[in-house]
Amino acid sequence: MTDATPARRRTAGDAFQELVDIMARLRAPGGCPWDREQTLESLRQFVLEESYEVLDAIDRGDYADLRGEIGDFIFEGVFLARIAEDDGHFTVADSLRAICDKLVRRHPHVFGDTDGVRTPGQVLEQWEQIKSREQKDAGKTRSVLSGLPKALPALLHAHEIGTRVAAVGFDWAHTESVIDKIQEEVAELREAVTTEGRDRVEEEMGDLLFSIANLARKMGIEPEAALRKANAKFSTRFTAVERRLETRGRTVHDATLDELEAEWQQVKAQV
Repeated sequence: MTDATPARRRTAGDAFQELVDIMARLRAPGGCPWDREQTLESLRQFVLEESYEVLDAIDRGDYADLRGEIGDFIFEGVFLARIAEDDGHFTVADSLRAICDKLVRRHPHVFGDTDGVRTPGQVLEQWEQIKSREQKDAGKTRSVLSGLPKALPALLHAHEIGTRVAAVGFDWAHTESVIDKIQEEVAELREAVTTEGRDRVEEEMGDLLFSIANLARKMGIEPEAALRKANAKFSTRFTAVERRLETRGRTVHDATLDELEAEWQQVKAQV
């Protein structure tokens, strides 16, 4: 093993330190020109890309890929922290201490002597209460909905809004009530499509999607994951329709709607 090759380490802490050391070497004078020129802004696209690759591995149930994708995801965090350290702001150790302190502080039912917190809903409510108290102690005015990342996909954003307001008790009492709300929104959308302009239709469509996101939350379903699975299922079926037509010398471009529907029903029965 040469001096340029980092020693292999066994524990999670050792492996993390190895990654930190590699990142430092890449960013140091004489390191990698590409890594040295990156900024927080230039890494945004890679942070998003790695996030979605982790989600893709989860959706596929592929643990071999997930192992690698989690490593890539963690690497982006180390990369961001290294840039911040180079600019004199904070180190990756500061970030790790911050999250460890936060987790202990916001789980007094585990690390302290708080009683009566036994359900996931009670945990979320306690989390929001502690979060609000921390902001108040810091002299900051905080809304329940403040701090939600603007870059979140809209469907996930709606899910998170519902989660936060539900944590303080603003929620439907029963799942059936959310379904009733969805039916109400469908009726309003139908009316808007018939009698209103595009702006009103867009508004009613948004209300419907927001209600659907809250139904997903109420049932413990992450709506982005559900929609990704639906997209994948549709794509698989439509590709199969294309292949079935190709075996007969046809394409989706020259097939009639009736032919496409007939092929779709055949594929749907199989996939």
